[in-house]
Amino acid sequence: MADNGRNSGEGYALLAPTLAVMGLALAAPLLLMAVTSLKDQSGIGFAQGWTLAQYVSVLGRASYRLLFLRSVLISAAVTLVTVTLAYPMAYFVAFHARHKFIWLVALTIPFWTSYLLRVFAWKIILGYGGVINSGLMRLHLIDQPLGFLLYNPFAVVVTLAHAWAAFAILPIYVSLEKIDRSLLEAASDLGDGALRRFARITLPLSLPGVIGAAILIFVPTTGDFVTPELVGGTQGTMISNIIEAQFNGVGNWPLGAALSLVSMAMVAVIAGLFVAAARAAGKAAR
Repeated sequence: MADNGRNSGEGYALLAPTLAVMGLALAAPLLLMAVTSLKDQSGIGFAQGWTLAQYVSVLGRASYRLLFLRSVLISAAVTLVTVTLAYPMAYFVAFHARHKFIWLVALTIPFWTSYLLRVFAWKIILGYGGVINSGLMRLHLIDQPLGFLLYNPFAVVVTLAHAWAAFAILPIYVSLEKIDRSLLEAASDLGDGALRRFARITLPLSLPGVIGAAILIFVPTTGDFVTPELVGGTQGTMISNIIEAQFNGVGNWPLGAALSLVSMAMVAVIAGLFVAAARAAGKAAR
């Protein structure tokens, strides 16, 4: 019993620095945000007393509800596109590549550059006088530049899908790498073709990695405000842009805090559904 108590104490001692950092860097800001959301703006300061007026405004205004819905839909589209494109690449590296480490390093090379540089690169590619429009015009496939490539949700989805591709490839690759190859050999001996082996074995066993990749992409892209600001235009504005405007532009910190907390709660619920799906997929795989 004494040894168990000592081991438990040593474990808590080892966790203490991590818990302290998480408390200062995560819990304390969230608590401050919650307190701020219950205040009312009065000039450059806060009014006396407590109020739920900010939450009433956030939940009651149709424009905010529309922005929440648009943010979820854009993030869902980014997640779907990224995972769909990342799966074949991860599958190739896991099952067919000879020098897997070199391939994994090569896949991450584009992400060694600044995030902003990659966003601006896509702005140049998709722009009115960008690479795509210039190339199509030189090939005489179009008479005038295509205006729908930039400053809309399409541009946001494309840019974010590229920005987060590596975060989808790696977890999917790990799940594919863990698949017992003897199962595939047994299915082949029993007469299953490549597509049937994939549908019955490879895909179900890799679903935890796919769902994990979806979580890694969906959660941060919902709160991204740089990409919608630079390539989204008015049609691609997300709730994070309004939150940033409330804090840095309008100066209404209570409303910005309420928007942030409601957005976090919405993402937490959806992430919880992802986690539940991942657990169900893991149990089914076992």
